[in-house]
Amino acid sequence: MATETTTTEAPHTTVVERRGSGAGILIGLAILILAIVGAFYLINQSQNERVETQAIQSAAQSVGDAADSVGDAVEGSTD
Repeated sequence: MATETTTTEAPHTTVVERRGSGAGILIGLAILILAIVGAFYLINQSQNERVETQAIQSAAQSVGDAADSVGDAVEGSTD
């Protein structure tokens, strides 16, 4: 006589959860840091140019004052 074996197993449900690796957050942070560094550089560059302009103006004023003094001396010697 032949023996028949029947097994009834419940179907298996496999749930696959996909989670991000966090690479997007790291890239976002890197871009934010680069933007902050760039802004800081541009602000400092602007301040350096302002200081340089003030130094040039001061030097030009000194030269102008010296020229006035020489002119006054020349006028005084001709009198």
